Amino acid sequence: MKIALGADHAGYELKGRVAALIEEQGHEVLNYGTNEASSVDYPDYGHPVAGAILEGSADLGVVICGSGNGINMTVNKHAGIRSALCWNEELASLARQHNDANVLALPARFITEKEALAITHRFMEAQFEGGRHARRGAKIAPRDK
Repeated sequence: MKIALGADHAGYELKGRVAALIEEQGHEVLNYGTNEASSVDYPDYGHPVAGAILEGSADLGVVICGSGNGINMTVNKHAGIRSALCWNEELASLARQHNDANVLALPARFITEKEALAITHRFMEAQFEGGRHARRGAKIAPRDK
């Protein structure tokens, strides 16, 4: 799989660790930055991750900022993106299994590196279950009025 990664200054270090895990698992990383601690704006890194998934150059995405909220809100502005802010492994699994999430948002300032790696691993290994979850998910998508 190809996994798009994006983070702001609060998440850039953790992004590097997540990228290493993804590569160790045999997947390709598409790095959309940032790659330094200088203050930046998270939308500048979230939008390209969403775009990569929507255009088909990435299968999944991982986005990271301090609280996870801002970058999660950013990518969720894109129709077709289902980003889940997860702070434990169970949420990550359920986001994929029940909600068909295609982006994982991590709160860099509220979880440890060990937790982030475990959450990412669980997110990537989980599969959408379909069935009743597909029916519910279809109701999330924008509808013509």
